[in-house]
Amino acid sequence: MIEPENKALSIRKQCELVGLNRRSYYNIGKSESRENLDIMKFIDQEYTEQPVYGSRRMVQVLKQKYGIKINRKRSQRLMRKMGLEAIYPKRRLSLRGPDSEVFPYLLREVEVSRPDQVWAADITYIPMKSGFMYLMAIIDWYSRKVIAWELSNSLSAEFCVRALERALQQGTPEIFNTDQGIQFGSEEFTRPLKDRDIKISMDGKGRCYDNIFVERFWRTVKYEEIYLKNYSDGQEAYQELERFFRRYNTERPHQSLDYKTPEMVYRSAA
Repeated sequence: MIEPENKALSIRKQCELVGLNRRSYYNIGKSESRENLDIMKFIDQEYTEQPVYGSRRMVQVLKQKYGIKINRKRSQRLMRKMGLEAIYPKRRLSLRGPDSEVFPYLLREVEVSRPDQVWAADITYIPMKSGFMYLMAIIDWYSRKVIAWELSNSLSAEFCVRALERALQQGTPEIFNTDQGIQFGSEEFTRPLKDRDIKISMDGKGRCYDNIFVERFWRTVKYEEIYLKNYSDGQEAYQELERFFRRYNTERPHQSLDYKTPEMVYRSAA
């Protein structure tokens, strides 16, 4: 993980050590017009509240709630770029890469009763002042602790693999759950899990209850941090998110954890 406040190693040296292009660390996605970036912010807010919204419904919500008139084709393109897909049954599944594996969902009727039993990973879109980035996080289901996270200006598998490698330095889950995104089904991502005999689980397509825990987590992150800050660049986003996740793990009590922090619950069962 790149640490902006690390006085021993410069940002340049840290990027070299983790194999990250320094330009990629600071850059944010800017390949859209100002108008589209504003629309994407509204789409992100609506999707965070209602992940069942598809492109057709989003067109109507944007028009009725914000007075924004766009056609469905534009809505589809922007949602695809944001990595958003409505979680409801539909005929046409999202496209997967030719080398992307799909695994069965293993958590149905499974009682998660201890740390490191199940980890989950997901990616979300981050609107910024003049662009956007993507945030990937790995969470321990039982304690709600954020094990590792990473930022990127693209949806490549590379930044997901970096977060996974850091997470596996801290522990080994019995089951690792994700959605069916091409990043998580790639050989680069699944190989470290298979090498450690970690069972791989993937949410069923169109099953909103499979990933409801992750949806709630992203809602917390966005409303308590991202929507309040409007980051100006990648460095600011990294620094502020690092502070937030540190507080989230060690200072923020959770009602579902009997008002303990994720770190307390994670460590108490170690």
